[in-house]
Amino acid sequence: MELQLQQFKADFFKALAHPLRIRILELLAEGDKNVNELLTIIGAEGSSVSQQLSILRSKNIVYGTKEGNRVLYSLRDPMIIDLLNLVRQIFNNHLIDTALLLDKFNEDFGKDLKEKDV
Repeated sequence: MELQLQQFKADFFKALAHPLRIRILELLAEGDKNVNELLTIIGAEGSSVSQQLSILRSKNIVYGTKEGNRVLYSLRDPMIIDLLNLVRQIFNNHLIDTALLLDKFNEDFGKDLKEKDV
């Protein structure tokens, strides 16, 4: 059972491993959208968006509901929103760590310059 869970996680994260798929999920986190709405917001080619939606559907991350001649896409699990927010926080933490490292580097570099001037 543990191996199945690990495989699910690996497959799930593979399905998220594309910037356009992440963007689509971020937009769907704001509310359901059809392909034309996604295309208008993203500005990408229709075939590219459709391809990425197909991958997300195949991994049961999003689903489509037929409304007339359009398909309205939705997140299958609202916890995806929490996941996207968590990843944003991790990203921010990395930025903070990088900024602190840069500050430390600049302090050390400034000290080195002062020592050379003396």
